[in-house]
Amino acid sequence: MSDIYLTNSLTRKKEKFEPIKPPNVGMYTCGPTVYWSTHIGHMSKYVGDDILRRVLTFNGYKVKHVMNVTDVGHLVSDADEGEDKLELGAKREGVSVWDIAKKYEKEFFETMDALNVLRPGVVARATEHIADQISLIKRLVEKGYSYETSAALYFEVDKFPDYWRLSGQKPEDQKVGAREEVVVDSEKKKPYDFALWFKRVGRFANHTMHWNSPWGDGFPGWHIECSAMSMKYLGETFDIHTGGIDHLGVHHPAEIAQSECATGKPFVRYWIHRVFILINGEKMSKSKGNFFTLDDVVKRGYEPLSLRYLFLTAHYREPLNFTWESLESAQNALNKLREQAIALKEEKERTQLSPEKREKVEKYREEFLGAVNDDLNTAKGLAVLWGMLKSSIPSSDKYDLALYFDEVFGLGLSEASSIKLEIPVEVKKLVEEREELRKEGKFEEADSLRKKIESLGFMLHDTPKGTLVKK
Repeated sequence: MSDIYLTNSLTRKKEKFEPIKPPNVGMYTCGPTVYWSTHIGHMSKYVGDDILRRVLTFNGYKVKHVMNVTDVGHLVSDADEGEDKLELGAKREGVSVWDIAKKYEKEFFETMDALNVLRPGVVARATEHIADQISLIKRLVEKGYSYETSAALYFEVDKFPDYWRLSGQKPEDQKVGAREEVVVDSEKKKPYDFALWFKRVGRFANHTMHWNSPWGDGFPGWHIECSAMSMKYLGETFDIHTGGIDHLGVHHPAEIAQSECATGKPFVRYWIHRVFILINGEKMSKSKGNFFTLDDVVKRGYEPLSLRYLFLTAHYREPLNFTWESLESAQNALNKLREQAIALKEEKERTQLSPEKREKVEKYREEFLGAVNDDLNTAKGLAVLWGMLKSSIPSSDKYDLALYFDEVFGLGLSEASSIKLEIPVEVKKLVEEREELRKEGKFEEADSLRKKIESLGFMLHDTPKGTLVKK
């Protein structure tokens, strides 16, 4: 096995990856909170997890991949403020929380399938592991790491000095940053103590999802879910835990604290975090109207895999700036890549490699492996792929190498085939009508037809030689 290097958020250093029990690797990824649609930011994170898993497998490791689905307990704020997101989703759509969870979990996996993200070996839903969470909380209570109020059971952070190690924050910063005007539990000792179990009283008196526990009828906090489920399937110490950079402040430090206090053992060896993507240089938010789902991408005529290609062009620790122009470039690059794969596949003749060309083939393999094994540098890996395709090595070897590289990229190059674009009669008619309107100078009406054509899954490109129609 070749050496793999990963940037460990715990040490803030790039480190050689050394699993606990090679060739086996235990990997846990923080999964979705299934209360609303999956957006582009989520997609970039899960494609990143998929690349990590594929690189490990590419190097001969056997990965046990566990991902949670949060279907209870994730409040609007990580600091235990606000309502449960599932309850909010249910109110928004006028259905039950169970229906909300089922609907958005289904949508999430459909999105992941479209992006060619491999399904986890274990999908652990929080509501199906309540007994495991209660059992873990009991261990913390017995060891004296918790305290109870009339509203909840809390983990006392000051009893675990290493709590601040992952985030790099200081307790005094948290005290200053706490919003004093929002006091949800006056009995809470410190603003950064976090809930292990919420009681079904006060603001949660009508909480739909609730279970019996030694601390009263209620439901678990968000953080305890991941600790209980990850350790159930991967053991009390495992290799890799991934998440978004937003988990560095509260969620992952809380996981470490409660897990290590309960077991007395190190929790996770390598923490991998992906940074946010930007939308036109800004943070994504619903209020700014730059919150895009896969449906938005497809309605504009782009394929889901063009998003995957775009994510591959940036490093997971560097912010990717998403624009529709950048997605257009990614779609064009993906199309060209497929065209080359098809052309290479159709050139069936295999020639005897000269020592010089055999050396080139091996050099490309080594360069690619060196790129992706160096902290998952897929952008450099893509550069190796394009450089190889422009080289003088035989077509058959180019095709083999392209498919070999695609075991990591996951762009489905082996399935590329020559498919003629069939334009429906309805679309053709709308294109003709639009052309007439443009000739007459009725550009506002022409633009309205363009939008209608795009809603049908086609794109228009106006050129000096006429209008091109693309899927």
